[in-house]
Amino acid sequence: MDGSLISFGHWLQNREFALAIAGSDWAYPFVQAMHFTGLSLWVGTNVIVDLTLLGVGKKSSEPAQFSNMLFVWNWIGFGIAVIGGLLLFSVSAETYLTNIAFLTKLGLLIPLGLVVHIVIQRNAPAWEKLSEIPRVAKIAGFADLLLWLSVATAAVLIPYAG
Repeated sequence: MDGSLISFGHWLQNREFALAIAGSDWAYPFVQAMHFTGLSLWVGTNVIVDLTLLGVGKKSSEPAQFSNMLFVWNWIGFGIAVIGGLLLFSVSAETYLTNIAFLTKLGLLIPLGLVVHIVIQRNAPAWEKLSEIPRVAKIAGFADLLLWLSVATAAVLIPYAG
């Protein structure tokens, strides 16, 4: 790992706000709850659209309809998750920057998941106009589900990975 990145982690976790979160009995659990709330909104709204693409659920609702209805909530959840995640990261940044599960989650899985998610959001209206949901849409929905499951798995492995 690059020494300047580790130095940045050391600098970040010694900022006043990071030390305040780490040293408080209530701040860390609050930030963690905020992060999980954002993740629930983000992943929950993704799963609804992905399952609709896969043909699960009522046929009266189209993927684009769900995507449009949930768009704002989806990105609000993402914003909350990112803010909470950055605050959690700041508490032990130096440690996280050497953790293979964290680096896999943040450096590979989340960017891939975001790309697939944005592709789905942009293409859902066009896919809806077709008589049948195309195979590529189903693959995208399945890939999105798989990527977010992988992100969650990597997150769970963070305390156990070195």
